[in-house]
Amino acid sequence: MTESKSARLNSILSDLRSYVIAFSGGVDSSFLAFRSKSLGKVKMTTVTIRTPYMPDREINEAIEFTHTHGIEHNIIDVTFPEIIRHNPKDRCYLCKKTLFSGILNFAEEKGYRYVVDGTNADDKSEFRPGMRALGELSVRSPLAEAGLTKNDIRTLLRNEGLELWEKPSMACLMTRIPYETEVSEDMLRMIEKAEDVLFEGGYPGARVRAHGDVARIECLSGYLEKIIHDPNREVLISKLKKTGFRYISLDLEGYRTGSMNNVKHEK
Repeated sequence: MTESKSARLNSILSDLRSYVIAFSGGVDSSFLAFRSKSLGKVKMTTVTIRTPYMPDREINEAIEFTHTHGIEHNIIDVTFPEIIRHNPKDRCYLCKKTLFSGILNFAEEKGYRYVVDGTNADDKSEFRPGMRALGELSVRSPLAEAGLTKNDIRTLLRNEGLELWEKPSMACLMTRIPYETEVSEDMLRMIEKAEDVLFEGGYPGARVRAHGDVARIECLSGYLEKIIHDPNREVLISKLKKTGFRYISLDLEGYRTGSMNNVKHEK
């Protein structure tokens, strides 16, 4: 089944012929870029939008991946869009509308026919307001069109021998903050530094949800018991507090997408 979807993807990409990939450096867009490069039949480039709410680690990994695999890569720096400064509930829609409009302008200026992204088949069944913006802008999603799920993509990456296949999913730092909360660059850097502490401490993919001066940590499955019994837990807590949080809490439900959707906004 996965192989038939993979063949379908090749057909879709070949038909597109000329496109810009919105490249976050995550599993999905990386697979899309790698497959496009491997096909060798298409005119393709990648664009990463660098904003204050994208972790530097993700940008650096995007640069490293494209360099390693000989994939053309462009970075466009964008200041914080004031339209999402207060983290409205339609933030994802407004953000994607803004950022993808910039990528579409880039594509037009450089002579590419389409803009594509890494949306996969699973994404269509989840609450993702940003997908409405992609539809309005006529952005194509080849992975979803081919019916490829996240597990399919990880399997194909593993078959290619790419370590990226087991990389945890990431999302922009705005998802760590309750809706209707004014967002500052300082707040974003505090969250980023706290997640870097957890990553370097052996907790990849952990989220730090910010509730004022409280950091609510969501660990991936399998890491909850580890962090509770971590012999270096006091050191970890000390480092997390140095990022600016006063209180460090552990969410016993662990990591789950959209956990901020049910949080009442804070003033």
